[in-house]
Amino acid sequence: MSAAAALRSGLWPNTLRARLFLILLAGLAIAYGLSFTVLYLERTMSAKAIMLGTLESDVATSIAVLDRLPADQRGGLLDRLSRGNYRFELGPGLPGVPDTSRKAREIGGRIEDAIGGSYPLRIESIPGDITRLQAHVTLSDGGPLTIDITPRPPMPIAAWLPYVLAVQMALLLLCTWFAVRQAIRPLGTLAAAADALDPNKKDPPLSEAGPSEVAHAARAFNAMRERIAHYLEERVQILAAISHDLQTPITRMRLRADMADDTPEKEKLVRDLGEIERLVQDGIAYARSAHGNGEKLSRIDLSSFIDSIAYDYQDTGKAVSVIGLVQGVAATKPHALRRILTNFVDNALKFAGAAEIGFERRGEGVIAITVMDRGTGIPDAMLDAAMQPFFRLEQSRNRETGGTGLGLAIAEQLAATIGGSVRLYNREGGGLAAEVTIRAS
Repeated sequence: MSAAAALRSGLWPNTLRARLFLILLAGLAIAYGLSFTVLYLERTMSAKAIMLGTLESDVATSIAVLDRLPADQRGGLLDRLSRGNYRFELGPGLPGVPDTSRKAREIGGRIEDAIGGSYPLRIESIPGDITRLQAHVTLSDGGPLTIDITPRPPMPIAAWLPYVLAVQMALLLLCTWFAVRQAIRPLGTLAAAADALDPNKKDPPLSEAGPSEVAHAARAFNAMRERIAHYLEERVQILAAISHDLQTPITRMRLRADMADDTPEKEKLVRDLGEIERLVQDGIAYARSAHGNGEKLSRIDLSSFIDSIAYDYQDTGKAVSVIGLVQGVAATKPHALRRILTNFVDNALKFAGAAEIGFERRGEGVIAITVMDRGTGIPDAMLDAAMQPFFRLEQSRNRETGGTGLGLAIAEQLAATIGGSVRLYNREGGGLAAEVTIRAS
């Protein structure tokens, strides 16, 4: 089965580590098997050549000796002339069948070459479980002579050889695993660094130790991270500078508008200036949240903290309530967490007219605070995009519907500064839930 067919059938592993391991192991095993096969064949051919050469010379000498002895003296010499894989017998031997196999022809040819055609020769195979041949020769006085030949394996396998092979295969597996590990480990390290990449954090650079290729990849990754951090910082600084510089002309325009006569155009101008001012303030808030606001961690009582947020809205007539039991203490940045939750509540009030704040304690010391509403929600395909700066589902500039599109982006940036995370999801039965998770004390 080809590699492409194995991949389609699901037999090909998914990880690069397993693929390299199988490829190297298969290649080394095949090479090792070919080497062993060539060595075995070479030894077999050498042993066979030695056996046939010895058989040719010894049989020729033995037949000549037996032919010159008197018939009554030949029997005492048979055992001395016999060898491990053949022996001489006086007489016609056992009944056999003509053998035309390659081995029989080869042995018969060697014996015939040895005796030089001086004696009639006939090769027969003796039926049985093992290969056994008999060469029938007629001596000069007409006496029959049988050469009983039992070819033996030319290369017997030693009892310790399987253990040596097992040790070699174990070493082959170990070396293959070590080679794959050395090749794949830098990729795993690089992938982990890429997953944890956060230009806003001052994490230590990726180690540039190791082979030249690995060191080059690590240097390229570290340089890329520095460029990304520089680009992000530059973007935020530009946004902060523009937003800050706009405050002065906006203030002058507001003063001039306040001094103008009361007309419908004045009211429109004041509303537009208010919208621009809010956009500028949100831009500054986003720039500050991207770099952290320098606020120190402090311990807060979550019940009192969440209740105070709800009471502030209730005092202004907003429908904000706390559901469920809130308890526990957290070490966080109170102003940052308050800004996150107020951004969530403002969005819920804007699009649904009411908000509910829920509390949940999860495993491993994680606390989730969720602001929920029963509005229209956000299409699932746009949930991730809603966290991006200046994203608005409703494209108008109206404060009541469109807004600046920075509230959720600011919340996400602030959540990162307190070691938390933000998530949006649609509720069952309609509505949106905005969740922030933080660590409990």
